[in-house]
Amino acid sequence: MEYFLGIDVGTTGCKVVLIDEEGRLLGRGVEEYPLYTPRPNWAEQDPLSWWQGTQKALEKVLASSGVNPRDVAGIGLTGQMHGSVFLDREGRVLRPAILWCDQRTALECQQITETVGFERIMEINCNPVLAGFTAPKIQWVKNNEPEIYRQIDKVLLPKDYIRFCLTGDFATDVSDASGTSLFDVPRRRWSEELITTLGYQMSWFPPSFESPEIT
Repeated sequence: MEYFLGIDVGTTGCKVVLIDEEGRLLGRGVEEYPLYTPRPNWAEQDPLSWWQGTQKALEKVLASSGVNPRDVAGIGLTGQMHGSVFLDREGRVLRPAILWCDQRTALECQQITETVGFERIMEINCNPVLAGFTAPKIQWVKNNEPEIYRQIDKVLLPKDYIRFCLTGDFATDVSDASGTSLFDVPRRRWSEELITTLGYQMSWFPPSFESPEIT
């Protein structure tokens, strides 16, 4: 018998379920973590709290189900979109993650739109640049925290940081990447044009996969 884990890195907590190959629910676990609002319209979380919450939720599920972790055949990941996790070249978190509900980046949205052009952004990304998306968060760090910006080696979305913690791999899926304002949605790949025009590095962004693909 094979078993499968589902991990949801949510805004209020991590939720984990365990099912068997027939789809029967064998266990579930939830572990909450805090959200910080250090200033009006800001919303941040410590990515390490996601990882700690994931580990605790996994421990609950595996302990209650009695399933040997070696019998887990696969893990599915989902979670809050748009959040930005900045890592240095050693894989260390550089600052708290700026979340999807953070609204500090109105100026950065305007800067990006003026730099690239509204029509071109719509052609490539199929969405206007909004405060909740990832690109304006990167731009905000560039504008306001240059010492952090200079150390960036990877930019990950929340669930993809947990993937990295679990496996050491950098990867994302097309649906999550499409909410960054840096993705070529029609071609289903990162947009070199958008990324380089804004002065970012292509190497910061993980390979993208279709949701059913195994990474």
